[in-house]
Amino acid sequence: MIFKSIKKKLFTIAAVGLMAYLPLQANAWGMIGHRVVGEIADSYLTAKARKAIQAILGSESIAMSANWGDFIKSDSTYNYLYNWHFVNLPGGLDKQGVYNILETEKAPNLYNKIVDLTAVLKKPGSTASEKKLALRMLIHMMGDLCQPMHVAHKEDLGGNRVSVLWFNEKSNLHRVWDEQLIEYQQLSYTEYTKAINHPSAVQLYNWRNTSLKDCIYDSYQVCSKIYDYTKPDAKLSYRYNFDWVGTLNEQLLKGGVRLAQMLNTIYK
Repeated sequence: MIFKSIKKKLFTIAAVGLMAYLPLQANAWGMIGHRVVGEIADSYLTAKARKAIQAILGSESIAMSANWGDFIKSDSTYNYLYNWHFVNLPGGLDKQGVYNILETEKAPNLYNKIVDLTAVLKKPGSTASEKKLALRMLIHMMGDLCQPMHVAHKEDLGGNRVSVLWFNEKSNLHRVWDEQLIEYQQLSYTEYTKAINHPSAVQLYNWRNTSLKDCIYDSYQVCSKIYDYTKPDAKLSYRYNFDWVGTLNEQLLKGGVRLAQMLNTIYK
């Protein structure tokens, strides 16, 4: 009995510790959001890009591959990829201020690793395993890029330390944007894609002709508006969804279109 009691206490302590840790390791968009970005991208691929991607991924679709970057967080072999999912940007920057950080920061981050992964995929001498990792991570990280809280403030861990209530349940700003706002729509990733994949010709043109730096600045501007609107300990529910679901859907759509454009450019 004593052993069982001790075992139960240790399990409880471990569970509480894990729950405290998880928000700091939030996955951009969660599984549904990343798959939506991947599914949207798949609909805008050129025949040449599609053939090249299938040669690398085989039967693995872009939508399913999009979650690989989060799945492998359970394998310590890939711990070095942790900083690739975000880039820390302080508040109050103009476009040139964002550019300056992106151009001077040498530590691995979302921006400079996307540049590196693109180079790996373009390099004729890259091995099959190098290409597979690069493509999987590029697909995932282009999704990360359009999640505004992945270009957020270092001091609050991208909104992880901004506590809020989501329909009266404890949460944080990062988690709301990663998962809860998307899950509230009650759609599968294929249903979600069908619902929002209707960009205008002007949107397609603009999003396809946006540099990587400008993509990050675009998300940074959205992130700044989210910070301004969402105060610590705010009670978020129906109104928050009403005010932000349009932005959420546009970010997912941008991510898919821009991912396709990057892949089409790599394999032109």
